[in-house]
Amino acid sequence: MSLREHALSLFRGAVGTVRPAPMLKRALKLQGDGCPQLLVKGQAFPVKRNLYLVGFGKAVLGMAAAAEEILGEHLTRGIINVPLGIQESLQRAGMQEMLLKPHSKIQVIEGAKNNLPDAEALKGAVAIQELAQGLTADDLLLVLISGGGSALLPAPIPPILLEEKEKLTKMLASRGAAIQELNIVRKTLSVLKGGGLAQLAHPAQVVSLILSDVIGDPLDIIASGPTAASSHSVQDCLQILTKYNLLHNLPKSVEMVLSSSPTKPAAPQSYSHVSNIILGSNTLALEEARRQAEGLGYAALVLSAAVQGEVGHVATLYCQLIQLVCLGFASLREGPLSDELSRNLLQLAAELQIPGLDLDKFLEALRGLGPNRPVCILAGGETTVQLQGTGKGGRNQELALRVGLGLHKATGASSPQGRCEILFLSGGTDGQDGPTEAAGAFCSPGLVAEALQEGLDVEAFLRNNDSYTFFSQFQGGHHLLVTGLTGTNVMDIQAILIRAMERS
Repeated sequence: MSLREHALSLFRGAVGTVRPAPMLKRALKLQGDGCPQLLVKGQAFPVKRNLYLVGFGKAVLGMAAAAEEILGEHLTRGIINVPLGIQESLQRAGMQEMLLKPHSKIQVIEGAKNNLPDAEALKGAVAIQELAQGLTADDLLLVLISGGGSALLPAPIPPILLEEKEKLTKMLASRGAAIQELNIVRKTLSVLKGGGLAQLAHPAQVVSLILSDVIGDPLDIIASGPTAASSHSVQDCLQILTKYNLLHNLPKSVEMVLSSSPTKPAAPQSYSHVSNIILGSNTLALEEARRQAEGLGYAALVLSAAVQGEVGHVATLYCQLIQLVCLGFASLREGPLSDELSRNLLQLAAELQIPGLDLDKFLEALRGLGPNRPVCILAGGETTVQLQGTGKGGRNQELALRVGLGLHKATGASSPQGRCEILFLSGGTDGQDGPTEAAGAFCSPGLVAEALQEGLDVEAFLRNNDSYTFFSQFQGGHHLLVTGLTGTNVMDIQAILIRAMERS
């Protein structure tokens, strides 16, 4: 098999393991008839009276379809808020298993066009709020959460209007507020976020099943943490508004809510009726890819599930890792070039501040690999692109193109790359990369030289952030990764595959 076929197989395996149906079926079981119990990853929750379901997020429709199949007659009623047009898209893609059956007990509300809170999303949020408020101590509420859930759960604290809250968030964003700061303000002004949904459902038992699309899987950040204790107070919100000079420019309704909000976050014991369980994450997907890579004969290492930072810097990190592995194939693992690359990598990793990455330990593991066994390095996370042009693309396609360019520049007569066959893949697990139908792209060291022969200037495409147009025109789009919608989302996955060049 070619490296490309291997990489594609690993990517599909990783995504397959976090698809809603198999993921829920592994984790969720209903046991017993007389006194039924809901078993979630080995934890038992008695179903005393009624079992209800609510959910919000991009992958929640598939999660709900699988959950209803498992819960059967025990499910009393459900409401889910999902992105506008998702049922039609899945129907068109022939993904029937992601759709609810006819006569389902679960009501579907579509909203949040372009991933922005709107009147339809608000309607769904209000319906979820009313269901939660009516629960008793004998009821059990199953909450399904995935990325995109924040925009699908807008419920500003009265008398704040949705438009007022959105205007304030946009003003903060335009003044340079970070996503974490925006989320703190959103949570403070929301009925359901920051643990609000869990509080409203009290005294019912609340069990949240979460598909994480955030680095590090922080419970209070995924979908703005509707069932997790918020670690922030109204003071934090006021500090942010002061920092961006907005404190004296607030709508009256926001002033009212802030002045009457509790000064301290709710105590952790207020959440004793809640269990938050991460079902799927980038880490889980990478583990499956690693298992499959080993099955294909690779020495497989996971670099990190939290790769973040500007796409150009991340591309440099990957290029230098590739060169280091190629030195090993050329029996040059020890020596000045290897030492220099290791130093550069450590400096780059320190600048990128990838959470939890122990690069020293990783390089040690790399050095310990046998001399001729093919190597597979896996990573995941979410890079950022600073837009300077008007082209079309996404962070994965741009990353692949930048890695291709970096490998091209490192190619020389004495380059250890010459002895290796190399393939790099970067793809979004949701099947979409930016506003394109591609999930990402592949590249290899010869890409730039081959593109020049076709009259395509890679650096010009990169200057215009136009990676999709490049890959569409280059070799008939052969290097694009096109998977179609996957119905799940745990950020991005990268795979580096390297093996010794076969001698002719």
